[in-house]
Amino acid sequence: MRARKRFGQHFLERAWVDKLVALVAPQPDDRFLEIGPGAGALTLPLAASGAHIRAIEIDRDLAADLVAVAPPTVTVVTGDMLDLAPDALFGDRAEPPVRVVGNLPYNVSSPILFRLLALWRETRRLRDATLMLQREVAIRVAAGPGSGDYGPLSILTALHADVDTLLQLPPGAFRPPPKVHSSVIRLRFRPPTVDVGDYARFERLVRTLFQQRRKTSANALKPLLGSLFPAASSSEPPALEPSASPGAPDADGLLRAAGLDPRQRPETLGLGDLARLAQQLAGPGR
Repeated sequence: MRARKRFGQHFLERAWVDKLVALVAPQPDDRFLEIGPGAGALTLPLAASGAHIRAIEIDRDLAADLVAVAPPTVTVVTGDMLDLAPDALFGDRAEPPVRVVGNLPYNVSSPILFRLLALWRETRRLRDATLMLQREVAIRVAAGPGSGDYGPLSILTALHADVDTLLQLPPGAFRPPPKVHSSVIRLRFRPPTVDVGDYARFERLVRTLFQQRRKTSANALKPLLGSLFPAASSSEPPALEPSASPGAPDADGLLRAAGLDPRQRPETLGLGDLARLAQQLAGPGR
């Protein structure tokens, strides 16, 4: 097959397909959501187990080819995983939670990961996800506090799922070979283990802190406080980088109330630390 660069296509060799299928271990009563099935290298072995598969393919030509060879247990949906509504992704609401599989295009793997986390949060219709990613992205997903790879993707994933790294693949596992190595990870979705309060505010807190990950947590927090608690009135034009206004809570005080040292860098804060900080940020009267 001819790989289309605009879709980030790299097709997995059969020997590695067999390894991936063994890791997934499909069962006849499983329901799969497959992202980017291509010509069905993974779809058809999974379907051979008796499992039902909903395959999301953005390439219309590949989708049509897959329809021609797929068994009745495979439903092919032509479209973009990032744009399709939950009903198009999941089908019948009476079906059990689905298992996600996919060889994710490297150029959109992070947006797809964030979409899966949002789908879990909004629908609770995901069971697990076995995904092939660029190795650097897989490292970011599984990173912990103190690592240079730790950031919003790590934190928001840890809030919603447990992460396991299952397999490492060289460029030669694909045709055409990419210029990077790949990893297979599994996300096992579960309810959050900490209370972060309002999710949108928690996500905004995390992203703001890590935009300035090398600063102290107190200094990195001030722009968020300035935007959440602007001065009631001011004749001065707004600053390009808002700092805490007179009506905003004190950054040092908030961090200490959460049991944190204001001098810590954001990259040292664990999920529990950030949850406590979010709770303080949403305290009485705020």
